[in-house]
Amino acid sequence: MSTTKRRGRPPRKPAAVGTAEPSVVSEPSAVDDTANNERVGDAAAEETFDLPSISAIDLFQGQSYTFHSEIPSVVRNDPTASITLGVDEAGRGPVLGPMVYGIAYCVSDYEKSLSKKGFDDSKKLTAEVRSDLLQEICTSDTELHANVGWAVRVMSARDITSGMLRPAGVGTYNINAQAHDTTMNLIDEVLKKGVNVKEIFVDTVGPAVTYQAKLQRRFPTTKVTVSKKADSLYPSVSVASVCAKVTRDFALKESFSLASGGGEVPNTGSGYPSDPKSIAYLKGSMDSLFGWGSETRFSWSTAAELLKKDAEVVDWPDNDDEGNGDIGAFMSASSAGSDVRYWFGKPATAAEL
Repeated sequence: MSTTKRRGRPPRKPAAVGTAEPSVVSEPSAVDDTANNERVGDAAAEETFDLPSISAIDLFQGQSYTFHSEIPSVVRNDPTASITLGVDEAGRGPVLGPMVYGIAYCVSDYEKSLSKKGFDDSKKLTAEVRSDLLQEICTSDTELHANVGWAVRVMSARDITSGMLRPAGVGTYNINAQAHDTTMNLIDEVLKKGVNVKEIFVDTVGPAVTYQAKLQRRFPTTKVTVSKKADSLYPSVSVASVCAKVTRDFALKESFSLASGGGEVPNTGSGYPSDPKSIAYLKGSMDSLFGWGSETRFSWSTAAELLKKDAEVVDWPDNDDEGNGDIGAFMSASSAGSDVRYWFGKPATAAEL
């Protein structure tokens, strides 16, 4: 996997305890996230190490991707030990950038030690503290590196939009369904690595009771707990929250840096619809025909309303002025006598062969 390269710095000292849907939808609730509406440049100001979960190629192409750390040595050396795994996300509500799902896991007896390292709900931590904590996990000679494994799924704005704007005949793939599938896939990938996960804690998406039952059916050999505010209640979820948030901040900054071709990176704000800087960016960068690039969620009502107001209207009629239907009709077998079907040549008959 290709990763960005940035100037590194020595690892920090261990942290002290730290303080069927419509085609266009309204943004998911982001009440909790809006407390962290810092400017993207500020959020990524601590990009001072090579974050392995950043794939410049995938970000530039607008593709979703997954990163898994190595299995930590403590877990690897005792394959029968019971493992606790936490799940959380970052970036559910923004109109700009990816939504990132993170998981973190460790030996169950070690989980309580994570709070003493400074982990908490990522929204309660500064960008610098979050970045330092994840850097410590990524630094090979640290206690956290030896004990904590983690993974993220970076769900691109383009792919989120593609799912939510599927044609009516196909059926929309709403953000809750995308989130559920991503969570289950990340957990399944860890289990397939031979990690003995016995307990899973998840920050809820939708009703906690039904989501917990769904996960329990999928992973019957584990004990699953789905809860609101899980990132504050369970240390493994706090770590997952930090992994997801730092990856999103780095990814958003990297995306706009790549798009600028090395020039000045625009001030996009936090990416949330409630952020005036983000709205100003959307208004100022919108192409009247194509809208924006793959960094924008076209399925969000914020983007849809701006396009409706200021973009060119494109009419896609079923028939043109001369009564011709869709070009696909000319390619069908029922279009007898149409030369268009055979512009590339006619199939050879058995006799000709």
